[in-house]
Amino acid sequence: MIETNVGTVAISSPPTIEPETCVSRAAEQLRSTDVSALVVLDTETVVGIVTESDIVALVAETDERPPVSEILSSPVTTVSPHSTVREVAERMRTAGVSHLPVVEDGVYYGLVSTEQIAPFVSRHKVDIEWHGERTRVETTDHSGATASN
Repeated sequence: MIETNVGTVAISSPPTIEPETCVSRAAEQLRSTDVSALVVLDTETVVGIVTESDIVALVAETDERPPVSEILSSPVTTVSPHSTVREVAERMRTAGVSHLPVVEDGVYYGLVSTEQIAPFVSRHKVDIEWHGERTRVETTDHSGATASN
């Protein structure tokens, strides 16, 4: 896993909504191919997150169209722009979520998803130890002779 801060990863800035926003309006915004979740802000403070699965669960349960405040996921797990990708991946795993708002000192910076951190995460841990000696590379030329660098 590459140890990089989430602030250097492409954090998305999807549209945000307010708690009073009608769920049908949130559903319209989630239909956009580049919007996978909506962060719910109440006076600049992250109070929840709404995903497609929240909308699907609502539709399966009722025909009502309440405000998103009634279906949002809360409390919200957040990360700092200084959190490492490893920390973000672990927080997503333990919280069972695929999106985390990026917040610092109460200021919302954007949203990070599993899709965005996937290129920085490896399924295998690679430990490399450096002992200070030069790397030796052996190559073979077309004649079959071996050379060292």
